[in-house]
Amino acid sequence: MSQTLREELKQEVAKRRTFAIISHPDAGKTTLTEKLLLFGGAIHIAGSVKARKAARHATSDWMEIEKQRGISVTSSVMQFEYAGKHVNILDTPGHQDFSEDTYRTLTAADSAVMLIDVAKGVEAQTIKLFQVCAKRGIPIFTFINKLDREGQNPFELLEEIERVLGIRSVPMNWPIGMGRELSGVYDRMKNQVELFQGKDHSEIEVRPVADYNDPRIREMAGDYLADQLAQDLELLDVAGDPFDYEKVLAGQLTPVFFGSAVNNFGVQTFLENFLQLAPAPTPRRSTDGEIEPEREKFSGYIFKIQANMNPAHRDRLAFLRICSGKFERGMSVRHVRAGKEIKLAQPQQFLAQDREIVDTAYPGDIIGLFDPGIFRIGDSLSEGGNLVFDELPTFSPEIFSKVSVKNALKQKQYLKGLDQLTEEGMVQVFRSAGIFEDTYLGVVGQLQFDVFEYRMKNEYGVDIQLARTSFQFARWIVSDKIDPTKFRINSTLVKDKNDNYVALFENEYAMRTAMERMPDVQFLETAP
Repeated sequence: MSQTLREELKQEVAKRRTFAIISHPDAGKTTLTEKLLLFGGAIHIAGSVKARKAARHATSDWMEIEKQRGISVTSSVMQFEYAGKHVNILDTPGHQDFSEDTYRTLTAADSAVMLIDVAKGVEAQTIKLFQVCAKRGIPIFTFINKLDREGQNPFELLEEIERVLGIRSVPMNWPIGMGRELSGVYDRMKNQVELFQGKDHSEIEVRPVADYNDPRIREMAGDYLADQLAQDLELLDVAGDPFDYEKVLAGQLTPVFFGSAVNNFGVQTFLENFLQLAPAPTPRRSTDGEIEPEREKFSGYIFKIQANMNPAHRDRLAFLRICSGKFERGMSVRHVRAGKEIKLAQPQQFLAQDREIVDTAYPGDIIGLFDPGIFRIGDSLSEGGNLVFDELPTFSPEIFSKVSVKNALKQKQYLKGLDQLTEEGMVQVFRSAGIFEDTYLGVVGQLQFDVFEYRMKNEYGVDIQLARTSFQFARWIVSDKIDPTKFRINSTLVKDKNDNYVALFENEYAMRTAMERMPDVQFLETAP
């Protein structure tokens, strides 16, 4: 590697921060994302998820159904520059019905921001997403949101994070009052206070202080809140965990920030601290061992495919996480699964659905590649070599419907939509292995069916019929001794898109019975 390229990679990698925001629905994730974009100068006016009928909508919720329902159902990618750092935000769906998309997206992140509602604490979907991050050992930063509303005691929230998630926490700032009494936050690391100004809390003032006993805090917040702050922080100093950067990087200690995204309160402080503490792009595991970001040769993998991001062009984009080397527009790389060289001619970077052609990109960056149908989720691309990155997580569906097209004349459009939305990972498709070919869709959550039906109609002009079945479990069948076509134990036999045999069971008893009677057969939760 030339010294010049080595230095260039080293500098560019050090600038990158690629992270995902995880939370339960309604914790304020889209609002926080937009405020981060505002500070980064990427947008000039924030949308409002609540005002669904207004002309503006949340920047990261670009799909029409998201605007109508006020929820995020796909993962968006947003990029901006701030304080010398190049920031890549992966805004993931909060709704549990879209957890597959979220889990895959988390593999492209180097750290995660966990958003918690001050009133609701740690919720079910947050727990699931946290566990995925914890398994990868990535650093997790916590933002406790909606401080301007009545909520739980801060100590109770910290205790809940430890008890429910099993991770220690270190508060980086501390609220001065909460709810209607909220006056500001005290920054424990920088010894400064961030204060609300005016009755509508429209202005925020930052003032340096000597420590939390500084008399200026009493002047600004009053005796009661100043005394409460001093008592809380004395307790934290004695009984709380000290800040330990090594533990943060190992995912064993989460820095906690308090704020209110809707009021911009605490967001800039959080962003500046996060960009200092969060890691630059980290190595990725592959068949060639760990791939370091500074490795000379380019490599990356596809973690998401999205059709029709621009309905006018009916296009299809594959999202690539760059893992090593320098990406240059027009470069040729090896598509490892396909076993051929391809040219990356129109790479794009994003602000949700808005995009621009990018000429160069570096490890940690996310770029979109025009996909004429050659990519699948998990595909590895590399410059000179056949390295394959670790497989992305897949999940066994839990809800199944039989699907058919209402108008037989639309069969061609129907098959195209079914194929493209399956490649996106939105649904899993199965076809019966018997004489009569029925088509089944499998999903993790019911809302995936609703979005699938909506997109088939609006993007492909096809009305479909979904008939819910009683199947609850899918198990992939692997056996050297038993012919899967003779498999007839309380199940329906189908094939997945790769022609693997899959048994669909109506209940756990039927599945357990089949396993007991056929010890030589492997029943796998995901495709082999």
